[in-house]
Amino acid sequence: MRVPESWLRSMVDPAISTDALAHQLTMSGAEVEEISPVAPAFSGVRVARVLEVSKHPNADKLSVCKVDLGGEAPLQIVCGAPNVRSGMLAPCAVVGAVLPGDFSIKQAKMRGVDSEGMLCSAKELGLSEDGGGLLDLPSDLNVGDDLRSALSLDEKVLTLKLTPNKADCLSIAGIAREVAAINKLRINWPEIRVVAPAISDVLQVRVDAPDLCGRFSGRIVRDVNPNAATPMWMRRRLERAGQRSVSALVDISNYVMLELGRPSHIFDLDRIHGGLTVRWARKGETLKLLNGNTVALDEAVGVIADESAVESLAGIMGGDSTAVGDSTRNIYIEAAFWWPDAIRGRARRFGFSTDAGHRFERGVDASTTVEHIEYITSLVLQICGGQAGPVTDVVLGLPHRPAVRMRVARCQQVIGASIDASEMGDIFRRLGLDATREQDSFVVTPPPYRFDLEIEEDLIEEVARIWGYDNLPARAPLARATMRSHSQTRRTPHTIRAALSRLGYVEAVNYSFVDAGWERDFGTAGEPIKVLNPIASDMAVMRTSLIGGLVANFTHNARHRESDVRMFEVGKVFIRDAAASDGPLSVQGIRQPMHFAAIASGLAQPEQWGSKPSRAVDFFDVKGDLEALVPRITLGFEAAEHPALHPGRCARVLHEGRTVGFIGELHPRWVQQYDLPSAPILMECELEPWLVAQVPVFEDFPRTPAVTRDLAIVVTEATPMARIGAVLEQVARSPEISGVVRRWQLFDVYSGKGLQDGQKSLALRLWLQDTGSTLDEQKIEQIQQVVLRALGSVGAELRR
Repeated sequence: MRVPESWLRSMVDPAISTDALAHQLTMSGAEVEEISPVAPAFSGVRVARVLEVSKHPNADKLSVCKVDLGGEAPLQIVCGAPNVRSGMLAPCAVVGAVLPGDFSIKQAKMRGVDSEGMLCSAKELGLSEDGGGLLDLPSDLNVGDDLRSALSLDEKVLTLKLTPNKADCLSIAGIAREVAAINKLRINWPEIRVVAPAISDVLQVRVDAPDLCGRFSGRIVRDVNPNAATPMWMRRRLERAGQRSVSALVDISNYVMLELGRPSHIFDLDRIHGGLTVRWARKGETLKLLNGNTVALDEAVGVIADESAVESLAGIMGGDSTAVGDSTRNIYIEAAFWWPDAIRGRARRFGFSTDAGHRFERGVDASTTVEHIEYITSLVLQICGGQAGPVTDVVLGLPHRPAVRMRVARCQQVIGASIDASEMGDIFRRLGLDATREQDSFVVTPPPYRFDLEIEEDLIEEVARIWGYDNLPARAPLARATMRSHSQTRRTPHTIRAALSRLGYVEAVNYSFVDAGWERDFGTAGEPIKVLNPIASDMAVMRTSLIGGLVANFTHNARHRESDVRMFEVGKVFIRDAAASDGPLSVQGIRQPMHFAAIASGLAQPEQWGSKPSRAVDFFDVKGDLEALVPRITLGFEAAEHPALHPGRCARVLHEGRTVGFIGELHPRWVQQYDLPSAPILMECELEPWLVAQVPVFEDFPRTPAVTRDLAIVVTEATPMARIGAVLEQVARSPEISGVVRRWQLFDVYSGKGLQDGQKSLALRLWLQDTGSTLDEQKIEQIQQVVLRALGSVGAELRR
């Protein structure tokens, strides 16, 4: 947004420099990106009056002009501008002048006629893109004056970069309100006079869509002169604010929008058939816009229509059929409040943006439509003449602005400074906010032009920025170190990271936002949690598994011809769970357990002369890594199925009889879909079981010898070894044996001759030792029978 300094200072004029003013605005949240002069640098250009114009004797398109610069004698200048005429005032660059682009003016001879300078167009002076003729200067300028001074071309223009929440600053008045609040000044508001109706004509307006339009005001003005010239002061302000002058009626509408932030529209009344209806468009309708584009409409776009056709895109742009032109004599001025949600994003659907849409989709004051109609009318009557009718005002519903409470102590805590409550109240008053003190809080009712004040933090921000970020005390950060004890019964996630690193895995850190396709392919936790405002389409849901991220990492490496890959990740997953409660680090209905996962592919060992041929990493390599992560953790493994893993090459990981994870080879379907050179081995487990550590317990050095016994048991082929192991672990802890079974090991598996179909023989070795006494054969036999009875619970029998 471009803000001419003189226009701003006409409303509020603090006694500070331009640079200081820009700094104030930037520190208050309205960032000033650039400070630039109205015109580029040039010198030696003066106001001149053309006294005589005659045809050049040797060129049809050139004229020889006598020009008065206030000196003793006029200058002779050869000019090729088509609009040069006797009596006009125009810029004249004298000999020695330097124009933009470092172009020097010298005395020259053009087609045999001497020229003592150059009459200039606006384009040649860098004032606009209009190079079709001389810049026609206002007649009230003094001949001979320096043009930069005469037109205030050294004035500065501030280019502001506003954040989307600062809709109240999208006008000169809005910026003036900020400057006045910072400097404790009063605002010189433009005078708005009520125009008494001279005629009784009104245009019937019906609003059929209250969810589109909350208020619609309008007025008929007859017998206007559409060809009246826009006053130079208005044209100057518009051009310096970045608006091209079009015609008086259009310029007035744009001027009020820039000055007060109120977009409006002026219709050619004689082109409106019947009354106007504000409604949602109907599918199949079209509209030719003022920019020449014809757009197809649907039910999601608001329009203003007459009895025969759509005439305007509500809050965005008017239609070509009712645009004012040179033949316009009667007009209808419209000012409305459009609900921001009804305007937001509509212009972008058609591939353009407008100043009106930019303001309406952020929120425009709904309380001032009639007031601004009066202001526009007074300008129209002043410049274009005419007779005005009464103002009609249709009100359906205005925004409800609930009061916002701000605690004084909370404000001081967030800002980090002891701002007195009386100063907070003064800041609210200077900002025009209706604030009431209630004990240790302020209750503020936001004004209708502030759509950004909704929560306590918004009010704290207002206090901070007007009080001044520059006033914040400079304090060095202070971190209070607290010695914390580390329980021997717990490991930290870093322990698992370090263990995986020692096993040759490299840590990956992936986003918790993932592609919804990954969850369909690899997830097991049901419907994932969708992100309301994803930063990218492939980050639309919260992950329920770490597998998708690691497969993506592996795919990236494979495409870069990196085949030996071992990676792991430790992080949270997000699972819907109605039992999850709300808390400081938890969200109701969402469980967030920590998981760790790993992926491995390539050679099991680096190539070497002592191991040929080289072997690819397999299920048992990764299983061994999982078991080696931490000491003294007992795991079981059972054949299982998982959507991400190969059927028949997948196992669930058991800990104390509970499934805590899965391990296996990636499913061939995903190997093919992701175009992988080979199937990697994956594992994913809950982190918690690996964080539980056993406290070391003193045990006397055994004084009795250990005894080994081998047992051969017969079980069905479907009986997993994990179930046998769980039984043996339970027996080892039973009171009957009380620690005599020190450890066990499976050393042989047999099936075939001597066994029935569907059976297998498992050879187990038990290490027995009693630290209190030497085991005799009778005691050993009793222990063996206890073990066999326990194994009978899973259908195991002693092999005969």
